[in-house]
Amino acid sequence: MWIKLRKLKYIFLIEFSCFTCYTLAEVNTMLKKPTEELMNCLNDSPSIENYIQNEQNFLIDFSISDFLNNLVSQKGIKKSQVIKNAEMNDIYGYQIFSGKRIPSRDKLIALAFGMTLSLDETQQLLKYAGFSPLYPKTKRDGIIIWGITHQLNICQTNENLYNQEERTL
Repeated sequence: MWIKLRKLKYIFLIEFSCFTCYTLAEVNTMLKKPTEELMNCLNDSPSIENYIQNEQNFLIDFSISDFLNNLVSQKGIKKSQVIKNAEMNDIYGYQIFSGKRIPSRDKLIALAFGMTLSLDETQQLLKYAGFSPLYPKTKRDGIIIWGITHQLNICQTNENLYNQEERTL
């Protein structure tokens, strides 16, 4: 079992008596192995066990609630403020953050608005949760992208969606 500690510009990974220190840049490099490269490794691997053992540093190993809590921590904002900004029911929002509920794509987008995530951060969140990223060729996603890139809040974006006869968030 690994324990991750973040201190200034370093991440310390501790495994029982083994201690390893990586810079944030090194960790980002480890975690950003391209999907295509991972697919090639998977296809070339003699067994699934071999693939998992060799590529374990590049596989997603924590829940969407952990990912969301990490984002909130990085942004230095309170969950209550995120939930309020996302126009989400308090109980439902806290259940998402605690891992008791699995959010839909729309709920994740709403939380992205609640955290004022950039488009890149929103796309990463959606991909991490296993949803398709926002796609500018679809009318609805295009409206949402426009709202994010023009720093609109969720109410303004929902109004644009409604005016264009699209389902609101």
